Amino acid sequence: MSDSHSDYPEAVDELIEILRRLPGIGRRSAERMALSLLKFPAEDLRFFGNALLQLPERVGECRVCGNLTCAGELCPICASPRRDESVICVVEDFTRIAGLERSGGFNGLYHVLGGRISPLDDELEDSLRINALAERIATGKVKELILALGGDIESRATALYVARKFEGQVPKITKLAQGLPAGGDLAYADSATILAALNGRNQL
Repeated sequence: MSDSHSDYPEAVDELIEILRRLPGIGRRSAERMALSLLKFPAEDLRFFGNALLQLPERVGECRVCGNLTCAGELCPICASPRRDESVICVVEDFTRIAGLERSGGFNGLYHVLGGRISPLDDELEDSLRINALAERIATGKVKELILALGGDIESRATALYVARKFEGQVPKITKLAQGLPAGGDLAYADSATILAALNGRNQL
């Protein structure tokens, strides 16, 4: 329900409140989106609604890296024989992968941690996909880990934790360097910036 007075029908207010949950969407933007949807033909709205309902059944996580993929399948990156399996780029979530791919400067594989480590978090490996990464490293095929994490405190803590955990198990552990501003988010960085950060990565 809406938390403020509105002249819209209750169903519209509820839709507005749902749309406000999307990142970067405020009340006015959600209102415009909701009113735009009302102009859709009924058949298009039914199609849109069914597409949303089917998302949990049709979309899942890649069982190897954690990237988005069709439910029950490997993602196209893990399934490709042309990718370099000796290099794994570690990211916080799947939204970072698209930007790295657009840069055209990386041909290895990815590993999605599923979040960041809080300095006060006592269950690090349970909250993130650290154990899954350990299993991939245990195969002996991984020669470099690239830590493509953010620049805030929690992201830096996560990078440090991962680097220390796998020190000695992987010949080379690096992090993205020049190109990304302090606190920069890979999900919003342009391709040239990401490519510069990849090419200028530093050993940890």
